[in-house]
Amino acid sequence: MKKRIHFGFVLVYSLVSYLCSCSAFYLPGLAPVSFCEDGKGVEDCQKVIQLFVNRLDSVESVLPYEYDVFDFCKDAKERRPSENLGQVLFGERIESSPYKFNFKQDVKCKAVCTKTYTKGKQEDITKLDFLKMGMQLNYQHHWIIDNMPVTWCYDVEDGQKYCNPGFPIGCLVTTDGRAKDACVINSEFNKKNTFYVFNHVDIRITYHSGTTEGWKGARLVAATLEPKSIKQTDEKNPNCEGGSPMEVPGLFDSDVSVVYTYSVTFEENNSIKWASRWDYILVSMPHTNIQWFSIMNSLVIVLFLSGMVAMIMLRTLHKDIARYNQVDQEDAQEESGWKQVHGDVFRPPRKGMLLSVFLGQGTQIFIMTFITLFLACLGFLSPANRGALMTCSVVLWVLLGTPAGYVSARLYKTFGGEKWKTNVLLTALLCPGIVFADFFLMNLILWVEGSSAAIPFGTLVAILALWFGISVPLTFIGAYFGFKKPAIEQPVRTNQIPRQIPEQSFFTKPIPGIVMGGILPFGCIFIQLFFILNSIWSHQMYYMFGFLFLVFIILLITCSEATILLCYFHLCAEDYHWWWRSFLTSGFTAVYLFIYAVHYFFSKLQIIGAASTILYFGYTMIMVLIFFLFTGTIGFFACFWFVNKIYSVVKVD
Repeated sequence: MKKRIHFGFVLVYSLVSYLCSCSAFYLPGLAPVSFCEDGKGVEDCQKVIQLFVNRLDSVESVLPYEYDVFDFCKDAKERRPSENLGQVLFGERIESSPYKFNFKQDVKCKAVCTKTYTKGKQEDITKLDFLKMGMQLNYQHHWIIDNMPVTWCYDVEDGQKYCNPGFPIGCLVTTDGRAKDACVINSEFNKKNTFYVFNHVDIRITYHSGTTEGWKGARLVAATLEPKSIKQTDEKNPNCEGGSPMEVPGLFDSDVSVVYTYSVTFEENNSIKWASRWDYILVSMPHTNIQWFSIMNSLVIVLFLSGMVAMIMLRTLHKDIARYNQVDQEDAQEESGWKQVHGDVFRPPRKGMLLSVFLGQGTQIFIMTFITLFLACLGFLSPANRGALMTCSVVLWVLLGTPAGYVSARLYKTFGGEKWKTNVLLTALLCPGIVFADFFLMNLILWVEGSSAAIPFGTLVAILALWFGISVPLTFIGAYFGFKKPAIEQPVRTNQIPRQIPEQSFFTKPIPGIVMGGILPFGCIFIQLFFILNSIWSHQMYYMFGFLFLVFIILLITCSEATILLCYFHLCAEDYHWWWRSFLTSGFTAVYLFIYAVHYFFSKLQIIGAASTILYFGYTMIMVLIFFLFTGTIGFFACFWFVNKIYSVVKVD
């Protein structure tokens, strides 16, 4: 398995011109932290290892919650490390915990705190009900040591080991006696309608000693744990060897006391380097080899389309141009084909204002996506640099208002538009406004549900300030230069009277052509889309940006070639309405994305509850809109180049 994965990365490495590598998981320049024992006197060396806790999430709910909401043990001097914009938008809420360890000092069965729930006390009833809800929906802890996720590693099928960057807070045995989720790990979890809370963890910290390489101290290279449920009778003298599990009855008919304990052991392993310490997590991710099927599937589609386009360009189109340039005007009138619409092919489209606005926003999204993936391939936006991917995307989008305004204004002027103020305002506000309105409504639902993913009011104000304070002015600047430039000169003149379009066959009508145009681009990305949706909704780490960058390039080629192919067929049928059709042909890929997201929701996810369902489809609509603008813009400019090229090489009297 490992050899196949590394071979895959080597191939991708060469295909993207040495931009990506299989070890590009870290922010270049990210300094490792050295640890040492007390009394060693090593400079810049930490003695205490602090364990941080993150928000808890579930595959059965879109609503994440903060650690404190579940009434777990709290740090007496709670502190939160500074979080970037991406972490806040993703709902990460990192805070310190009472779990603190001295380096290389093993601890056996140490009590952290005791939580007591008194029968009949409303506050305790609410807390315990929320804890049981978390166990029923399989909410997962996410702990962090030295910026590394503390993983729960267990065996799966075929003798492989899977390391999960989270572990459940507990489990439930249902009324029919069936063990749910994590309860299958222990045969003692067998009482009906009973919750078992994991109140003990055995933590193992692996470190790499620097004495073998000439530097002092040690660096942490792995942190794993095993959750257990152990009922304690004496908090002062806990016993973590065997014993009965910690039960929480479904009916709160007696007082309940939960003692939280932990054990920690240190292990030296000099074969694992600090730079590759994420490998044991990422390599164990399932379905990694399916990426190659995705790439090969996409390449086959690209080769097929390229062959079709090459045949048109080199044979059919070349013969057409030669014939049109040789015949006289009288004979040409009797000909049929794409030359006959030369006087109408550059007639401005209907709703040119809206089309130019979409193209301006699509250009902004395209450049943002390209730069983000490029930086991700270089390792700047790795999982180790939390929130960097979203932060980079937002900042780039804000700073790329100028090209959006320029493209929109230049095309609107080419279409003959004169309402430049309306154009620039719509470019700056229409699509971002739709996204922000959707995002704001989703945030209201999260706020009502008390989820940690609810964006604080201050962050919303900061986003609005970035939008109106930076992005909008930059869009105005771009539009100013766009309107100052002359309109794009067309290779042929446009007739005053529109030409009548002949009766079209079923396949050259607008809607069938648009529907067919999105199939091939979607075929290139649907497998990669599965992994992306898994990372968002199933809380799996996405790290193979080399594959994603390659699929991104394949998507560009496929959208361009599919649009050019259909555009040529429509022009040959003497239908010159290609402006909107070129945008919608490749943009229809977003409709297939939405259909796949619906299929993924019902077939792959276990999400329950109205709030989670609304949130899923609300965020999906944002993805669909962004993808629609992105793919539509690619198809339009490919077709625009193609039409300009073919009509600039024919003789028109």
